[in-house]
Amino acid sequence: MDSSNRLDCDLLIVGGGINGAGIARDAAGRGLSVVLCDKDDLAAHTSSASTKLIHGGLRYLEHYEFGLVRKALIEREVLLRSAPHIMWPMRFVMPHDKGQRPAWVIRAGMLVYDYLAQREILPGSGSIDLRAHPAGKPLKPDFTKGFIYSDGWVDDARLVVLNAMDAAEKGASVLTHTNCTSAVREGDRWRVTLQQPDGKKLQLRARGLVNAAGPWAAQFLQQAAHCPSAKSLRLIKGSHIVVKKLFDHPYAYIFQNPDGRIVFAIDYEQDFTLVGTTDIEYSGNTDKVAIDQDEIDYLCKLTERYFRQPLTPSDVVWSFSGVRPLLEDASSNASEITRDYSLTIDGETAPLLSVFGGKITTFRKLAEEAVNILAPRLGNQRGPWTAQACLPGGDLFGSTPQNRAVLEFDRYVHGLQQRYAWLTPKVVRRYARAYGTPTHKLLDGKNSLSDMGEPLADGLYPAELNYLTTFEWAASSTDILWRRSKLGLHVPPETAQKIDHWISTQGVSHRVT
Repeated sequence: MDSSNRLDCDLLIVGGGINGAGIARDAAGRGLSVVLCDKDDLAAHTSSASTKLIHGGLRYLEHYEFGLVRKALIEREVLLRSAPHIMWPMRFVMPHDKGQRPAWVIRAGMLVYDYLAQREILPGSGSIDLRAHPAGKPLKPDFTKGFIYSDGWVDDARLVVLNAMDAAEKGASVLTHTNCTSAVREGDRWRVTLQQPDGKKLQLRARGLVNAAGPWAAQFLQQAAHCPSAKSLRLIKGSHIVVKKLFDHPYAYIFQNPDGRIVFAIDYEQDFTLVGTTDIEYSGNTDKVAIDQDEIDYLCKLTERYFRQPLTPSDVVWSFSGVRPLLEDASSNASEITRDYSLTIDGETAPLLSVFGGKITTFRKLAEEAVNILAPRLGNQRGPWTAQACLPGGDLFGSTPQNRAVLEFDRYVHGLQQRYAWLTPKVVRRYARAYGTPTHKLLDGKNSLSDMGEPLADGLYPAELNYLTTFEWAASSTDILWRRSKLGLHVPPETAQKIDHWISTQGVSHRVT
C-alpha cells in the first residue's frame, strides 16, 4: 500500500457522535495526536435524534439516580456558557394530572432538582395557576394547576460538529465517511485499516484506540477489534414527530402519561412543535431507523389527553428516530433503563477504551473522564481543560465562558444585524444561532447580497454552502438541510437537488483536516 495513505497517531477514535467528538476535542486539547473517523457523517444517527435538551433528567429522580442527575445538573450551565449560540435556557411546564403522581411528590422532586446543583443562570422551580398562566391557554380546562422549572435546549447535531471543529483546530484529523474495518493490537500499537467511500484504504498505527461507536459499539469490538465485550447493551428506539406550531408562548411542556413515560412538547424552529419521545426495544437495522405508525399514534394520542386541539397523524410534517445504546440492567420497562454511562479500559499498553451508554448532557464529563484514563497510559500528564473553554462560536464577549453570553445573546445578535445591515435581520439571526462568532468568517469579504451568490432558496446562499463544505465536513444536501441546519423544514423540496448540484459542480470532497 502506498505510504502516502498512511497515518499515525496517539489516539484513534471510532465514532463521530457526541461522545467520540467530545473525546477527540479533549484529547487534542491536551496535546495528543488524534484521528476521529465515522462511517457516515458527523452526528448522522443517535446524536442528531435526541429531544435536544440539556437537562438533569427530572424523571430519573424516581429511580434514585441522584448521582447521574447531579452530574447532569452541574453540566447544564457549564455547557450553556460554552456555546450560548446553539444552547439556551428553557422553562418547562408540567400540568398536574390528578390521576398521576401526587402534587406534593412532584413539588418535592423539583425542590430536590433545584438543590442538587448550584445555579447561576437558570431560575428555580415553582407552582403556577394554569388558569392565569400563558402556558394554560392551549390546555384543556381540566388542568388548572401546574409546575414550572428550568433546563436547557441544544442543537444536538451542531454540538457534535462544534466539538469536531475544536478538535480539528487543535490538530486532530477528522475523517467522515471512513469506516474502521480492522484494528489489530501489535505490541504497543494498534494496526488499523480505514476504508473510504471510493474504496481507498488507509493504514494507520495508533498508540490507543477508543470505541465510541454507540449502537455499533459491541459490533465494532467483535468484528473489527476482535475483542468481544462483557458489557451488554439494550438498543432503545426513540422517535419524535414535528407538527405545525401548537402554541404561541416561550414555554415547553413536559407531560406525564398513564404508562409512566414522560413526553415533551417543545417550540421548534419558530414555526413548529416537537413532540417526543417514545421508548421501545429495537432489534432492527441500526443504519435504517424510522418511526412506525404505532409510535405516531402513541404521541398523537398523548396530546389528546392534554391539548384542547389534539393532533392526528395527518398533522405530522416530519419525524426522526434514533437508537439509544443503553447499559443493560434489570429494568423491564425501556423508559426505566439507566441513562448513565460506563467506560471500560483494556490494556496498559495499546489501550482500548470503550464507551457504553451516556446522554448528551454529560458528554463533556464523559470525554474528560475518558481522556483522564487514557492520557497517562500514553505518557501525557496534562489535566482537564474543557470546563473553562468555549466551543467554536461561543466566544461572543471574550475567549472564556461567561454568563453574560447566555443572558445577553440578543445584544450580540443586534450588533451583528447592525454590522451586516445589507442582510435581512432574520438571516443574520439564523447565522448567529448556528455559527456564533464564525459568522464573520462566513461573511468575510462580503459587502452586499450579490457577493453571497444566487440564492438556492429564501435566505440560503452559496456563501453559506461554501462555509459548510469547507469548515464543517458537509458533503450532501442532507448534511446541510437536516443536520448542520433544519432548513429542510423551511425550504421547498427541490432545494435539496439544487444543493447537491452545487456541491457536485464545486468538486467538494470529504475534508481531511
